[in-house]
Amino acid sequence: MERKTVLITGIGGNVGQGILRNIQSLQWPIRVVGCDIAAYTSGNYLCDATYQVPYSYQENYISVVNDIIKKEKIDLVIPSTDYEVYYLALNSEKLAAPAVTCDALMAKTFLDKYATYKCFSENGISFSKSWLPEEFDFSVKQYIAKPREGRGSRGILINPENVKSLGDDYLIQELHQGIEITTAIYVNRQGLIHGIFSMERKLENGTTSQTIVNDKFNAEFLKIAQQIVDLGGIRGSINLQSIVDEHGRISPFEVNGRISGTNSIRHCFGFQDVKYVIQEYLYNQQPDKPVTIKGVASRILLDVIYTNADNFESLKDKSSKHIIY
Repeated sequence: MERKTVLITGIGGNVGQGILRNIQSLQWPIRVVGCDIAAYTSGNYLCDATYQVPYSYQENYISVVNDIIKKEKIDLVIPSTDYEVYYLALNSEKLAAPAVTCDALMAKTFLDKYATYKCFSENGISFSKSWLPEEFDFSVKQYIAKPREGRGSRGILINPENVKSLGDDYLIQELHQGIEITTAIYVNRQGLIHGIFSMERKLENGTTSQTIVNDKFNAEFLKIAQQIVDLGGIRGSINLQSIVDEHGRISPFEVNGRISGTNSIRHCFGFQDVKYVIQEYLYNQQPDKPVTIKGVASRILLDVIYTNADNFESLKDKSSKHIIY
């Protein structure tokens, strides 16, 4: 197998670090370069080289990424954050290496939960009823206010009394009661659904802490996934977040147009979407067929100890002597 070099963005976050660990687990001849808005992140120890980059919306972001691509002879860019997916897609013709992203229009739609609701409503795709604050009519008893853009659970308000005072950067959704399901959808280079994988999850500070593999509702999720793919411009791995109530009714409430944060968990359960990306876009191979198993997973803290180090600025990559504890 030919030696290749990939650039993983957002290595300070759980998505990027999951991608790094999945690539490491393959034990293929892949050199991994990482980048982040911070010079040092806890993902540095998994990389052969790392770089600090501007925020993706800043004017010089693409030029900085291109400098890394040229210097490190990058073969493929795999973004791990929503904004980088959008800006890399928007500037795909300027990039010196291919990036695995949805089309810019779909990436922009998925960035904005209200835009996603409008798009899905217009195309007959199930999605939780959503309002802008000024439009909210109090027609539901339980509701949730959340930022239209952003990730995790930051800025969430349950049944706020002063809805009308919230700006248009917020949206209101009906608050559905039930289990939260995260569904990964992998779309191959031919635009076909290669497979889906669903898990119940519990969140802590906006990220998954515990999961249970749950395929009970996959027939319905597959129908929704196909409707999303039929919109066009979907590539690689995307993520659908939904609530399933006690009657089995599914209410999707968010789509992430990228590899999601549970990628390292589902990799161990046989749905290896990071591997599929590598197979298709780095080695021009057909992706392996998903062979999944049942199970549960939880996350714990991991310590990376650098003995005799005086600062973080010098800890660039895996060459820095470290201990995992």
